Amino acid sequence: MNLRESSPTEAVILGFDPGRDKCGLAVIGIDRQLHYHEVVPANEAIATIEKLRQRFAVSLMVMGDQTTAKQWKKRLNQELAEPLNIALVDERYSTLEARDRYWQMYPPKGLTKLLPQGMRQPPRPIDDIVAILLIERYLNRLVESVNN
Repeated sequence: MNLRESSPTEAVILGFDPGRDKCGLAVIGIDRQLHYHEVVPANEAIATIEKLRQRFAVSLMVMGDQTTAKQWKKRLNQELAEPLNIALVDERYSTLEARDRYWQMYPPKGLTKLLPQGMRQPPRPIDDIVAILLIERYLNRLVESVNN
């Protein structure tokens, strides 16, 4: 699990990239500080979300709107101990964007540095980074609506 030492006391947003086999989770503060990110098996997602809600003051879940979103939203509403506000966010091209972000967060080493970025494949699933991007897209949409 990828947790920071201290848990924030202010409200945070939980990012959720749902999938059939694995899910990406991330927790970001309103100040855009990243507090947690992890890829979990789909069958452990609900339990992990419950643990995160015990540790962080989750005010909202931001979830991708594609493939399995409808089934997951229904399942979350049925299985979570307490209801959670869920905002759906456009997740088109998020996987490509997450691949680039992975290399920003974890710069390549050794021979991988020699490959053009477009040819590099992250060595692990990046669903958690997609969850980070979904939160950022949601926050950017809020900022844009305030500025317009």
